[in-house]
Amino acid sequence: MLATFDRHLLAVNRALVVVLLAAMALMVFANVALRFLTDHSILWVEEASRYTMVWLTFLGAGLVMRYGGHIGIDTLEQLAPRFAPMIRAAVFALLALFFCVMIVVGIRYAILTWAQTTPVLEWPIGAIYLAMPIGSALMLVHLVVMARGYIARRELLGDGEFDADAAKL
Repeated sequence: MLATFDRHLLAVNRALVVVLLAAMALMVFANVALRFLTDHSILWVEEASRYTMVWLTFLGAGLVMRYGGHIGIDTLEQLAPRFAPMIRAAVFALLALFFCVMIVVGIRYAILTWAQTTPVLEWPIGAIYLAMPIGSALMLVHLVVMARGYIARRELLGDGEFDADAAKL
């Protein structure tokens, strides 16, 4: 059951990231082309693409973590390989705590800024800040799903799309 949940979680998370990236790229391309061809631009594109990037960053961070794409320092693990699982467990506990704090703080920011609106689109600023607690909750779910394999054997997802080990120097 966990494997099915994980498969669906990854598929939905990837789809969201792809849609947001495509929307952002399309908006920016259309605006640049329009500005080049007509010397006019679409007013709301800069603002919408900026907020799309914020959401893309927070929603994509969990996927990057699952593939081992975030910067990490594993010197302590290499110096004490016998204690590596305990070190990874401690790191996971700290990450879980950090994500929980980010969820709480993000919800508070969203609530406090909901009445403010963006200049052009007049969206609630709180809706943009919701990316932080939602993205942090998603990272917490990814962390929980990957915990057992990573702590015990340092397992990460790997496929043809992304290989963190191949990126190491």
